[in-house]
Formats: sequence, C-alpha cells, structure tokens
Amino acid sequence: MPQLQFSIQQTDNASAARAGTIITDHGTIQTPIFMPVGTVGSVKAITQQQLQTDVQAQIILGNTYHLYLRPGIDILNRAGGLHQFMGWNRPILTDSGGYQVFSLAAQRKIKEEGVTFQSHIDGSRHLFTPENVMDIQRNIGADIIMAFDECPPYPSDYVYAKNSMRLTHRWLDSCIARLAETPDLYGYTQNLFPIVQGGTYNDLRRASAEYIASKNTAGNAIGGLSVGEPEEIMYDFTALCCSLLPYNKPRYLMGVGTPWNILEGIALGVDMFDCVMPTRNGRNGMLFTSKGVINIKNKKWACDFSVIDEGIPALVSNYYSKAYLRHLFAANEILALQIASLHNLSFYLWLVAEARKQILQRNFYAWKQDMVLILKQRL
Repeated sequence: MPQLQFSIQQTDNASAARAGTIITDHGTIQTPIFMPVGTVGSVKAITQQQLQTDVQAQIILGNTYHLYLRPGIDILNRAGGLHQFMGWNRPILTDSGGYQVFSLAAQRKIKEEGVTFQSHIDGSRHLFTPENVMDIQRNIGADIIMAFDECPPYPSDYVYAKNSMRLTHRWLDSCIARLAETPDLYGYTQNLFPIVQGGTYNDLRRASAEYIASKNTAGNAIGGLSVGEPEEIMYDFTALCCSLLPYNKPRYLMGVGTPWNILEGIALGVDMFDCVMPTRNGRNGMLFTSKGVINIKNKKWACDFSVIDEGIPALVSNYYSKAYLRHLFAANEILALQIASLHNLSFYLWLVAEARKQILQRNFYAWKQDMVLILKQRL
C-alpha cells in the first residue's frame, strides 16, 4: 500500500516555518500539529469524544513499551488494533519504546541485539529488538511507527554518543528490513519514521541526519533533545537537523515541549510535536493560556470569576471560571484534573492552528516573536 502523503501549502516569509498536509489512511492532518500523548491508549483524564470535538486533536500517540506490557499485544490484535480497542478513528503514532527504555537506565541493559529491561509493573524481564519492536507496532496498528533507537542521556561524552548513534543506525536498517518482509495489518498503511540521534555534537547530528535522510522513509524524527539540555542548544540542533532532513517529508521533534518551544520549533521547520506537559502540568494546576502561565492553585484566583482564557473565547474550558477551577483543586475534586487537562490540550491545539494561519498569511515570524514573550509570562 502507498505510504502517507505530505504536501506543503505555504512557507513563512521570514523563517523556515511551513504549513502542510499529511494524508494517512485514517485521515488528514494539517501541520504544524501537536499530538496529545495517550501512553496506554488513553490521554489522561480526557475521553476520546472530548479529544475529537473539544480538543480537536487530529492525531494522538500511543507508546509501544506501555501497550506491550499492558494490555498486551494479543489483546490488541484480537481487538483489531489500537484504533478499534480505544474507539479512535483518526491517525495514531506509536513511539518505539526507545525513550522509555532510556528512562529505565537502572533496569536495562543495551547490547547489539537489542535492550533487555525490567517491567516497571511486575519486575518481569523482557527483550526489545528492532525486529520485535516492528512486530509489536504492526500489531498495535499505528499509522506512523517509530524506528527503535537508543536515546543517549544529556550530557553524554563524544564516544558514547557516537557509538549510540551508530547502534541506532544499525537498528534502523534492521527495522526497515523487518517491515519489508512483513505485511501491514488491519488493512491500512503503516509508515516508518527513523529518528536522528547524535547527542549534542554537530558532526554526529549531521552524520545521523544524512544517514536517516538517505533511507527515503515516509517522514523523519529528531530525537534525543529536550532531555535536560538548555533551550538554545535544543534550538541549535533542531535547526541543524531540519536543514539536512528532506524538505518534502514531515519532520517530527519528539517530546517537545512548552508552547514557546513549539513556536520556536515551527520557525525552524518542524511540522509535528508531542509532549506530556499539557496534561501532566494541568493535573498539577499549571495552565497555559494566551496571556501567559497560570498556577490556578494560587490564592489570587480565589475570587477571579473571569473565564480561564479570555484571549480565546472559543475554548470549551471557558465554560468555567478561574475561581471555580481553583476551588475544585482545593477540594481535590477529580473534575479539576479533567478541566485543566482539557484546557491545556485545547490551548496547544489552538496555538498550532493559529501558527498555521499565520504561516498561510506569511506573517508567522513576526507573530511568533511577540507571542513567545507573552506565553512565557507568569500571571
């Protein structure tokens, strides 16, 4: 079956930002786009109906590591894949589990064959190889599947970063070979995105981006950033990777980030983003708004009966006031987590939609410069 299609409708007049369209068998995605993270087949505190109608999510993420452990691949296969299992008929991307294995540093062992790790659920031991990670993602049934990679920590010394990058490239070759000998499942196309690694070394990042580009896959990802390095370093390496990755393929910056990180990434030529921040921070009372960042638990909001984000009247979260949401957090009501998560996700999707609008008008860079300063404010 043919791989996903990507086209660019417009580019910005003063940055590398572009407005594009990705067509998958489960629907069309307008870029730049933010992808809510549904690690175990659920975006925390948000129903699939809310994702579709209120958040207006066009694509969501699942995670290979977590879905493999629970509910397990057999159940997902019997259900007809993750789309059927969770009742979501729009595109899904699955992370390969490389980052989760990276985060389990004390419980895993990396070797040429793959990674042996210990389950965080019951302590059982498992092996991820490039081949079985492709098989697992086939069975999960995502529209976009990520190559298995090693995500080196920050900081990493040069030798470690170089060896890690080379291992990631060898694993990529194994992923490509495995996909070539196995069919798409469930009657639709499953598209591979390789991942650029190389730590924070220019020559390694350049070599990795060039190697990944040579594989001519449906799209490409930039990994190993937003793992503790300063923002400016993240931007520098994002710019380098975007300058080397194919212009006519979607570019995905993994695990990024704050609203201002996303706008800066768009300006550098990135099309796709994901991050747990809107839901995780929302559950802790941090709200991202068009006027800046709010800690809704602060007493200053106790008698503020204005809507949550006056700058974006259309947000469904504006049914509620700041005072009411603060009250829910103070009372430990579950509804507080839902409203805050719904707000942050809706805001993120509004932000990338507005960025797209500005790109189409060829006014993105000027708008971004003003917007970044506003979004960083603490209210």
